[in-house]
Amino acid sequence: MKILLKIARAAILEEFEGKKLINRDELLKEYPFLSEERATFVTLKIDGILRGCIGSILPRMPLIDDVIYNAKQAAFHDPRFPPLTPQEYEHIHIEISLLSIPYELPYTDVEDLRHKIRPNIDGVILVAGNYQATFLPSVWEEIDSFDLFFAHLCQKAGLEYNCLEMHPTIYVYQAQKIEE
Repeated sequence: MKILLKIARAAILEEFEGKKLINRDELLKEYPFLSEERATFVTLKIDGILRGCIGSILPRMPLIDDVIYNAKQAAFHDPRFPPLTPQEYEHIHIEISLLSIPYELPYTDVEDLRHKIRPNIDGVILVAGNYQATFLPSVWEEIDSFDLFFAHLCQKAGLEYNCLEMHPTIYVYQAQKIEE
């Protein structure tokens, strides 16, 4: 799976160099699994601090294309950050999260949800009307409290911190994390 990290790094470098560095056909021949439709998130960090993170919740294209697209989006189009500079490129640490297909997690109330959610295992998608947000399973490393995790997730979705009281729809998924 380390090939995914090489592809992500090369995808970003292509933008700086203005030329193709990824031989898609050759990679697909050597690594057939790259043609499978899979969803990924690409996270960029510098000195352990987030520098960009963009991804797909659902599979919509071959894995190779999803990684290339999300790497470029994380580097140059994450609305929280200015575009990555060539100087920063030398210092980025890349993480790729390979996602499973999300499934709805039925629950009766907040206490029931508290017992069903598996910290450090489950990524969570919260949906309430037209509002939606997700946290990858790795977010549990930074916010290890159920209450804080969901308060931040509610706010990320544009809702009040206590939106679980509205009984939003919850989907969960798992992620295989690949990092440099």
